[in-house]
Amino acid sequence: MACQLQIQRCSNVSSYFNETHEQARMSARKFISTHVLPNIDEWEEAGEFPREIYKKAGDAGLLGIGFPEAFGGVGEGDIFLKVAVSEELMRSTSGGFVASIGSLDIGLPPVAKWAKKEIREQIVPSVLSGDKISALAITEPGGGSDVANLKTRAVRDGDHYIVNGSKTFITSGTRADHFTVAVRTGGEGHAGISLLLIDRDMPGFSNGNKLKKMGWWASDTAELFFEDCRVPADRLIGAENAGFIAIMSNFLAERLSLSIMAYMTAQLAYEAAMDYVKQRQAFGRPVSGFQVTRHKLVDMATQIDVAREYTYRCAALMQAGKNPIKQIAMAKNFSVDVCEKVTREAVQLFGGMGFMRESVVDRLYRDTKILSIGGGTTEIMKELIAKQIRL
Repeated sequence: MACQLQIQRCSNVSSYFNETHEQARMSARKFISTHVLPNIDEWEEAGEFPREIYKKAGDAGLLGIGFPEAFGGVGEGDIFLKVAVSEELMRSTSGGFVASIGSLDIGLPPVAKWAKKEIREQIVPSVLSGDKISALAITEPGGGSDVANLKTRAVRDGDHYIVNGSKTFITSGTRADHFTVAVRTGGEGHAGISLLLIDRDMPGFSNGNKLKKMGWWASDTAELFFEDCRVPADRLIGAENAGFIAIMSNFLAERLSLSIMAYMTAQLAYEAAMDYVKQRQAFGRPVSGFQVTRHKLVDMATQIDVAREYTYRCAALMQAGKNPIKQIAMAKNFSVDVCEKVTREAVQLFGGMGFMRESVVDRLYRDTKILSIGGGTTEIMKELIAKQIRL
């Protein structure tokens, strides 16, 4: 009840959300409380969640937000509908679950926008319904954020491309059905990159075992391997050698999502700490009775509110058709910084219990670190901001 009251307060402090958004929020909340929270600890330990959950999410309309109605989506352009649902999905307390259930949000947009018509009609509806899983494959071993210098190569051979190379740290990597893969079809640098839609059953494709990670345990993450992988030429997404632009266009929405994940991770840690300090006794009274504790919680609440509201402002700019590269980078960095501080303080307030796997703040603390790396590192974000302010 305390969590529900808190999230209701959070959604009402802003004028950005309307009745439709709140209805979607309630639908997502019901999905999480019914299908996810009772099982999330087990799924974290297993390193994945049942595939059927994608179908349940699709049936609930949670996968189609931001995609055209013609493909079974909810519709494009309503950024705050996505924000509302994203906040509720984070109530699962598992960033890994949210990352995997949402891997379509980074893998599918290029397909929906730029793939050939018959490919779009074949692939997009099946992913939005939850029958199939979509993932994005860009990062390579040793490559990290240096997207422009990726090495996986695709060579045209008649009606096919022959792909050789590998990818790593791929979310939904062990069981996705369709991968949007960045490959080199031209010369060096960003001008030689294309996107191909590669299915897991195509000859020459294979994936490795689940990678063991510091956090995001419920997300199946894997390496992908392409050995003379034959990909039909009609699986080219957009124009050849124009893939870098498509990749960059997707980053804005991804970084907004990571900012939401960051302040919501902080929000959950703050709420857990609030509840715990009222119960935990030290020196004959609740820990909440100490001034130092109250001040810590005040600082946590303040930082979270600022991160949330600035992220909302960035979402509003996107809603207005702007391209707020600088602001989104700032929002991501600030929200992640807040998340790191708040989760650290939450573990500290829990004391020894915060170091135990049974404590939710342990999970939130571990899940935090990837947020400063994924979608562009903190350092890359600072370089983007520097360019925007012409340093």
